[in-house]
Amino acid sequence: MIKDYLKFAFNSVKHRSLRAWLTIIGIIIGVASIIALITISYGMQNAIEEQFEMFGADRLIISSKGFQGPGTQSESLTEDDVETLKSMSEFKYVSPMIATTEQVEFHDEIKFLTVQALPAEDYTEAFADVDFEVVDGRMFRKGDKFSVVLGYRIAYKDVFEDTISVKNTIKIKGHDFRVIGIMEEIGNSQDDNAINMDLEALREILDDPERVDFITVQAKPGQDIEALSKKVEKKLERVRGDENFQVLTSTQILEQINNILGIIQVVLIGIAAISLIVGAVGIMNSMYTSVLERTKEIGIMKSVGAKNSDILMVFLVESGLIGLIGGIFGVLIGTGMALAVGYIADQAGFGLLKIVIDYQVLFFGLAFAFILGMASGVLPAYRASKLKPVDALRYE
Repeated sequence: MIKDYLKFAFNSVKHRSLRAWLTIIGIIIGVASIIALITISYGMQNAIEEQFEMFGADRLIISSKGFQGPGTQSESLTEDDVETLKSMSEFKYVSPMIATTEQVEFHDEIKFLTVQALPAEDYTEAFADVDFEVVDGRMFRKGDKFSVVLGYRIAYKDVFEDTISVKNTIKIKGHDFRVIGIMEEIGNSQDDNAINMDLEALREILDDPERVDFITVQAKPGQDIEALSKKVEKKLERVRGDENFQVLTSTQILEQINNILGIIQVVLIGIAAISLIVGAVGIMNSMYTSVLERTKEIGIMKSVGAKNSDILMVFLVESGLIGLIGGIFGVLIGTGMALAVGYIADQAGFGLLKIVIDYQVLFFGLAFAFILGMASGVLPAYRASKLKPVDALRYE
């Protein structure tokens, strides 16, 4: 019997193909948007988690409450804070850092790029912990004051027209720096487009000898990071006499980012769901029109023995079929959109954004479209099933 319902529904959609496809488009847009957004957001979440796994769960970041990353400046952290942290026995190392955006010149071409700095002697240990490696040249050594290690994209990916090689010289804010190394491609634009240099050298060209934007510390093995974070907060607060700083663990940062990402995801999916609502209204309108057009046909079916339940199923299956067709195309288009975004992101330097197709999400898209289609057809189908054979046969 189900086979007959499907055959009947398919023929009906085929005979009214223009109206059916106009209705289906609304479902396609909604499902494609939701599938693409969910898939991309999963890729972003995985990329963020992978980054923080590389960063390490045994690290703390201490910064000014006003520090928001490169391009902003902290006015609260000082070398005294660095010394306070170095006095604590729980840390493997304590490294002050600066992150800023500066004018960089190479072969008369000027760009404004991220420049980040920590003491030259800290680089090997700090980068070894996060598994970042140099693919050409070498890492900093103590005394490498006016030297730089470039992010992969600066050297090789057309930031400048000319490729930068080890032993080349670049100018940063008018000062010459020798390239001693080039980092491997990490997969995020912040690191791949950054210039790494010695802290004292950057302070010198900025004419700010005491500047500290944030401090990175790594705990010794066996430390309770959450307890250590609270201990650092109390000690700094006592020594400084104020609370104009923040101590963050990688877990806290990850939670904050995931919360923001979750809110964005809900908002975007909510916007995409509007298309599905429009599509559902379109299916309902199309089915009501179909009932009116086929009133006489319904009367004939009832006069030859069709039950109310048969008429109900015919229209429900038809509306569900419209939803399913829209779901199939929506899933295919949405998947294609997500893969395209992943490719574009990779070309733009966000290689960590790996788009992975989750078949549960695809099945959800198909099932949701089918159920939405059937739900949209309930009222028109109910109306069709309640038509009296005599009245239906008289209908013109």
